[in-house]
Amino acid sequence: MIRAGIIGGAGYTAGELLRILLFHPEVEIAFVQSTSQAGKLVADVHTDLLGDTFLPFVPEADFEGVDVAFLCRGHGKSKAWLAAHELPETLSIIDLSTDYRLDSDTHEFVYGLPELNKDAIRLAQYVANPGCFATAIQLALLPLAKLGLLEDHVHIHAVTGSTGAGQQPTTTSHFSWRNNNMSIYKAFQHQHLAEIRQSILQLQGGFNKDLNFLPLRGNFTRGIFASAYLYSELNEEKLHEVFEQYYQDEPFVVISEQNPDLKQVVNTNKAILHLEKHEGKILIISMIDNLLKGASGQAVQNMNLMFGLEETSGLWVKGVGF
Repeated sequence: MIRAGIIGGAGYTAGELLRILLFHPEVEIAFVQSTSQAGKLVADVHTDLLGDTFLPFVPEADFEGVDVAFLCRGHGKSKAWLAAHELPETLSIIDLSTDYRLDSDTHEFVYGLPELNKDAIRLAQYVANPGCFATAIQLALLPLAKLGLLEDHVHIHAVTGSTGAGQQPTTTSHFSWRNNNMSIYKAFQHQHLAEIRQSILQLQGGFNKDLNFLPLRGNFTRGIFASAYLYSELNEEKLHEVFEQYYQDEPFVVISEQNPDLKQVVNTNKAILHLEKHEGKILIISMIDNLLKGASGQAVQNMNLMFGLEETSGLWVKGVGF
């Protein structure tokens, strides 16, 4: 049995982790740490867990006998937290922030996109979970990159739900602003572009084209709907062949013949891709749940790989979903 601890347990990603891990057949939750909610019951904050757990939030983590820690403290905070704590040498860490996603000589974290780095994740002690936009967009582009077929500038539109902004209320995540509304933010400058380009270069070393990314705030709660297009000489039959070959052994990626809709992935760890050819352009649609395949579900997928479990353990029931 894997004993898991959660650091920063009050937010959206921690709530999703708890929902998965409480019913994971190979996991026992050792503690849920939260500075802001210490002393309260987990189910008093994550109220949908009422009756499922009586765990309290604790102010400090106790790593005695703990195998893996999930860091859910938010972007920019994991590095400071790790620097301030002395951890057991055997402890595995899965970080859900941006802090360790880019390769560096200063850390030993493996970039945790299973559809790219599965073998490395299996051997890793420290894993940096990908960003949600980055996950959806990479799944749309990496099969082409593997064969050196990203030969033109890539244009990407992706719409995310309000949970992508985190649990702390902001002007643009407030219901009265978000409802019946839409806006672009961080045009061409989103922080996930760096990890997307890093992964493309891992497969297609000479890639030097633009990634033109327009992120949009959607008027819904959860999910990411991404569309990417570029000029390509591939015909539609070859395009399908490239993607089906790349994802043939990936349990969570589904290629849809029909034009899909976002509700097909919400509350699942699935990624659905749809491929089309329009004259000289190819179009790839990629959809995920930003809190699951884009965060906590993928983190559990990584944990399963790190501890030698079935990749789908706790995430997949009879090949259908959660």
